Amino acid sequence: MNGGLKDLLNQIREIANKDGIEKITISELSKYPEIVKELKKNKISTNSKLAEYILESERKTFEVIFIDNNFDNNFDAIDILFTVSRIMGSRFYSLSPSVTHKYKELFPVIFQKHIEKRIDFIFKKISINLQKGISQGLYRSDVSIELIARLYISRLIDMHNPDNFPPEEFSFSTLFMQMFESFIINIATEKGMRHFEHKKREARKEGYGV
Repeated sequence: MNGGLKDLLNQIREIANKDGIEKITISELSKYPEIVKELKKNKISTNSKLAEYILESERKTFEVIFIDNNFDNNFDAIDILFTVSRIMGSRFYSLSPSVTHKYKELFPVIFQKHIEKRIDFIFKKISINLQKGISQGLYRSDVSIELIARLYISRLIDMHNPDNFPPEEFSFSTLFMQMFESFIINIATEKGMRHFEHKKREARKEGYGV
């Protein structure tokens, strides 16, 4: 995704976050001359194509958190999962604002493909983390990597549904970290729990509520 297209989609997402998804149709965006120019430049002429790009941008924003934090190669399984979870919690709305969930009804096929790609990415990353944690003695060796990874994905997708967790009623940063803590408690060894408690104390000293 080129820089110009990325900037365009960020601008459109800001409008969606402020005014709702109904304000980011091709017709509504015609009110913004600069946006119209960029839409034509990138050959985006239908609402369905626009939805594809917006969801792709959302996915890439999510994936870059794992990439920038060296998720696959970081030595400590709990440490890197802790860091990534904290960042995802703090950036929840930019990763998956409740407005884009409406695409599930408006463009069900496009939305389903988006979810499947996101699930595949998360499954691979969490599986790597579980294998690493087991080898480091931080996670129990008797856990089913596939089952635990799928449970993590299920909880994450559940959180992205505004019907389950209305954004006006919940602090998603807190909710996300609570989900992460529950995840660790269910799979950690005694060594892993000691390390996790240490990470929580450090986070509190830095001003993060965990």
